[in-house]
Amino acid sequence: MRPSKRQPGELRRVSLERAVSMHAEGSCFIKFGNTHVLCTASLEERIPPWLKGQGRGWVTAEYGMLPRATSERTRREASVGNQSGRTQEIQRLIGRALRAVVDLPKLGERQISIDCDVIQADGGTRTAAITGAWVALHDCIQWMKLRDMVKDGVLRDHVAAVSCGLYKGSPVLDLDYAEDSAADADSNFVMTGAGGIVEVQGTAETVAFSQESFDQLMVLARKGIAELVELQKLTVA
Repeated sequence: MRPSKRQPGELRRVSLERAVSMHAEGSCFIKFGNTHVLCTASLEERIPPWLKGQGRGWVTAEYGMLPRATSERTRREASVGNQSGRTQEIQRLIGRALRAVVDLPKLGERQISIDCDVIQADGGTRTAAITGAWVALHDCIQWMKLRDMVKDGVLRDHVAAVSCGLYKGSPVLDLDYAEDSAADADSNFVMTGAGGIVEVQGTAETVAFSQESFDQLMVLARKGIAELVELQKLTVA
């Protein structure tokens, strides 16, 4: 039995709330159970220097956790003076995930910056951030379309993410912290609405796991991401 009493292939309760920021061109507050992430998308009339003159835009992301997002207070990274390796890795993952479904030339020489701030953490913050960030990105692009800044086709597909792992020898979907901290293996899957694989991060926490176990995790991930994409579609409909 999972600590949350969920079935092996059952997601936590997921909710997506749009337009939660009065200033951002796109925003979404996503909840994966007790993991809550605020995602905002900001349009900027600038691009990285190395992209100038190439006629295409850019999508980038920043990620952070509030000091009491976790059970004990953590210091703000700004007060320490530098970002942790974990923060840098996650925000690069979010950026890669979103760029995989954006036609950057159709965006023009503009940048959309996604900010993902973890309000409360209970496992799966990066996967929740990616799933919510897509909604914020979608609404930012819609904001641009309404102002004739871009045409159709900038956003090519959905993208969502979910964690899967081996908990007490069994494959389970969408690990919360209780499972994640005791898992035999933990993986994060990022996929498009069409089922294309953007990225897979998998780690054995105790002993190496088999190809058969990985395949079982992949089946669960596809199921979970399909459900998340349907929620995205309902949210932006």
